[in-house]
Amino acid sequence: MNSLSHIAIIMDGNGRWAESKKKSRKFGHLKGSENLKEIINYFIIKKIPYLTLFAFALDNWNRPKTETDYLFNLLKNFIKKNLHIFIKKNIKINFIGEKKNLSNDIKKLLKKTQSLSKKKSGLNLIIALNYSSKHEILNAIKKIKNNEKKNISIELFEKKLYTKNIPDPDILIRTGGRCRLSNFLLWQNSYSEIFFIKKLWPDFTSRDLEKIIKKFKVIKRNFGGI
Repeated sequence: MNSLSHIAIIMDGNGRWAESKKKSRKFGHLKGSENLKEIINYFIIKKIPYLTLFAFALDNWNRPKTETDYLFNLLKNFIKKNLHIFIKKNIKINFIGEKKNLSNDIKKLLKKTQSLSKKKSGLNLIIALNYSSKHEILNAIKKIKNNEKKNISIELFEKKLYTKNIPDPDILIRTGGRCRLSNFLLWQNSYSEIFFIKKLWPDFTSRDLEKIIKKFKVIKRNFGGI
């Protein structure tokens, strides 16, 4: 049976879920955020130590401003409403992604959240916000270049990524029926077992998650071997 320490999730399909019910895309994003509680509780119960969520891509700025504004307001409200619960449940929260494009109030909230939870030792919840894997890789190269490191190793390179000290995902899940990585953890997912799920994110449940984990447990993982 394969050991499991880290699952990454691309939470896709909120807008299409809402449109299928003749609701606004905003309603779909709201339902998607509400779905997080069940999934996070499952991780706590099963003692899976790492969960990374793709919350907002750097490329998502191409969406209408009304939608991006709503998404960030939704994030702010979600954190403010649930932060004390996360702290109580011993959850450590980190954010990965570009900070420079974010508003000052978002930056302050992210900093506060990380500071208040940094000593927690339960679930490590990593939220990819304003994130681009290509930018992450490019930034890592620039950091090494600026330090004039001549001998570049995999170990050195990984220390310059946002995910340093975080194990690579064992499982990557994408809901919503799309079969692509969408610039998400391209380096880190090199040996992840990938599950593309037709269900849209608001309909995805802990039962679906459990089925995926059961399949993962019995997959033969060769890592280049036989």
